[in-house]
Amino acid sequence: MKINTNPVRGTRDFGPQEMELRDYVTNVIMEIYRNHGFTRIQTPVLENIDLLLGSDGGENLKLIYKILKRGNKIDLSQENLKEIDLVDMGLRYDLTLPLSRFYANNYSILPSTFKGMQIGEVFRAERPQKGRYRSFYQCDIDIIGEESEIAELELILTTSEALLALEFKDFIIRINDRRILTGLIQHAGFKEEDVNSICITFDKLDKIGLEGVEKELKGKEYSDEIINKFIAILTDINQGIEISEMEKFGIEQSVLNPLSNLIDIVEKQSKGKFKIKFDPTIVRGMGYYTGIIYEIQCDGLGVSIAGGGRYDKMIGQFMKSDVPAVGFSIGFERILSIMQDKNFKIPNSSQKIAFLFDKEKDHLSSVIEKSDELRADKNIVALIQKGKKIGKQLDNLKEQGFDSFCIYGEEIEVKKLG
Repeated sequence: MKINTNPVRGTRDFGPQEMELRDYVTNVIMEIYRNHGFTRIQTPVLENIDLLLGSDGGENLKLIYKILKRGNKIDLSQENLKEIDLVDMGLRYDLTLPLSRFYANNYSILPSTFKGMQIGEVFRAERPQKGRYRSFYQCDIDIIGEESEIAELELILTTSEALLALEFKDFIIRINDRRILTGLIQHAGFKEEDVNSICITFDKLDKIGLEGVEKELKGKEYSDEIINKFIAILTDINQGIEISEMEKFGIEQSVLNPLSNLIDIVEKQSKGKFKIKFDPTIVRGMGYYTGIIYEIQCDGLGVSIAGGGRYDKMIGQFMKSDVPAVGFSIGFERILSIMQDKNFKIPNSSQKIAFLFDKEKDHLSSVIEKSDELRADKNIVALIQKGKKIGKQLDNLKEQGFDSFCIYGEEIEVKKLG
């Protein structure tokens, strides 16, 4: 039987050129994060199933990869077995929950205000389609221990600097506050315990429109009176609304003032390179958000390339008291896809040289010495055996990303490819 050598559906292999771009993007982002005082941590891809299922991960809780118990931990002879009886671990669906667990486990040795960064693989049992994968990377920065909007300000400016360094221009930061969403929902007449469910539906506004939101809410059997009032509110804010106007929906100034202040400062610091605007329709799918939330969209693309927000209640699930926390995640796979579509070229001061030699005729020690001399001049040099059809070989080398070549001899002359 022929073995299927394709990667598992929803996952991907990456070749040398793809990895070169992924490494470049990672290094650019990490250097900027480090320059702003963030330090890197790493957590396991595996987490205890109780921790994963007990989180406020919204729709992602339905997409957790669960791992069977092993050996004598699993007893298949039990009657009325349920799924939870068979599993004890799962794969992480994001980096925020593991960070919260990490902080709770290590807070005694961490600074009072901890600035962490993570780049790691996460897993979701998605239905594979273009742009959606079951295995993908996230790139997060978080500030734990700072309760004021100073944390959001630093995250927004740091993330924006990283995107600008990767040649993303004219992007828009859409910003809101989960407490505004809660206020709008309760102003319409929904109960406090309904808020997360309403937010999950509201989050689909861009995809299904007001009619779709109304239909889904009716399917949840809420009263027509409350639904109609909520849809009227959405219609009102969809037409454009200033932060100051949110008072008419019962939103307190203690919520509105920090948000307004944050927008003003970011506008000044952007120097016209990007925009920020208040958008009360921003939800963010995770149920753990408690305050300011934000997304970054690229002009003309209509997709989010970064997002995050404040989650002041999550860490408290693992400790005796709540700890203020806020994060921002760059959509690593999405920005890579956009860069590849635009044929992004990695800026590189070093030449990438293919050093061709004849294994049968040339002295290998001398070949290595000559190649090392080129490397000493900060060139990237790969030793490659010279083929029979040199013209075809040079074409292939150019496709592989080499920009120059040389052939071993008494005089080494480096020539440009193409």
